[in-house]
Amino acid sequence: MIDDVYDFGLEHIIDTIKRRRAKTVGLQFPDGFKRKAIKVSEEIEERTGSAVIISANSCFGACDIDTPLLESVDILFQFGHAEIPNIQAENVIFVETESRIDLLPLLTKAIDVVGDRVGLVSTAQFVHKLPCVKQYLADHGIRGVISSGDARIAHPGLVLGCNFSAVPAALEYLYIGTGDFHALGVALATKKPVWIADPEMNEIRKPDVDKVLRKRCAAIERSLGAQSFGILVSTKIGQCRKDLAFELRGKAEAHGLDAHILFADMITPEALASFRVDAFVNTACPRIAIDNAAVFPVPVLTPVEFEVVIGVRKWEDLVFDEIT
Repeated sequence: MIDDVYDFGLEHIIDTIKRRRAKTVGLQFPDGFKRKAIKVSEEIEERTGSAVIISANSCFGACDIDTPLLESVDILFQFGHAEIPNIQAENVIFVETESRIDLLPLLTKAIDVVGDRVGLVSTAQFVHKLPCVKQYLADHGIRGVISSGDARIAHPGLVLGCNFSAVPAALEYLYIGTGDFHALGVALATKKPVWIADPEMNEIRKPDVDKVLRKRCAAIERSLGAQSFGILVSTKIGQCRKDLAFELRGKAEAHGLDAHILFADMITPEALASFRVDAFVNTACPRIAIDNAAVFPVPVLTPVEFEVVIGVRKWEDLVFDEIT
């Protein structure tokens, strides 16, 4: 067994490699799973005789396929993410690395804080547990609601950092998963309370939504006098919104503002250091503006925040940026 907590789907991987007679195999891991990469690689090579290449690049989601590696191998396995159905990626197989953590201790805490009807959402590692969560809640007089998403969403109840279309209509939500970002996204997208049920920490908590909103308002206010903008476009297969970037540039120019479109694979302060603009507008992963804006020398706005800055959207119509 590769890991006690997460299922790396090794038997399925081995069978797939043998069935496809793949001679070269690529492996791609998010940072949290890279510690298992060499062990997985050794097991595959020993049991199949195939040559394995491990991607050393960061991997932020199913939107972020290592295309140079994909072009160098017969098949690529990406771990930790569910497939994005509306992205066509031939010879890529997604291994969701489902969690084996027993949720019962966590759910006994959750029933003490949620109301009698709650929306249920999760990430790839735990979304398969949502039907059991729903049944447990029902056994305790609580109605759990699970909904399907749009063409970007592989499973009912699954939320991505860029897409919350599977979030059901409810007055509050229970997010099963680690970290705060996805729960923050649900809270910002719905403007409703969200409880985080964290299986690794074995705790129930709420994300600090007000802190994020204060930062976003500050970014907008700092940009109100901006005359020049860099509109960021990611070359990653599932993040590239080139058409949106040109649309935003047109809006800027219609208001007498300068706007320049900047393409990059990894959007980092170092990559943008030489571009002298008053603010950036991010059309790539929304997480860049929400999580990492503080490391950039000028404000990083979402597309909808940019519309507020140039006066084509009202403050009260501000919504969370999503990719569909």
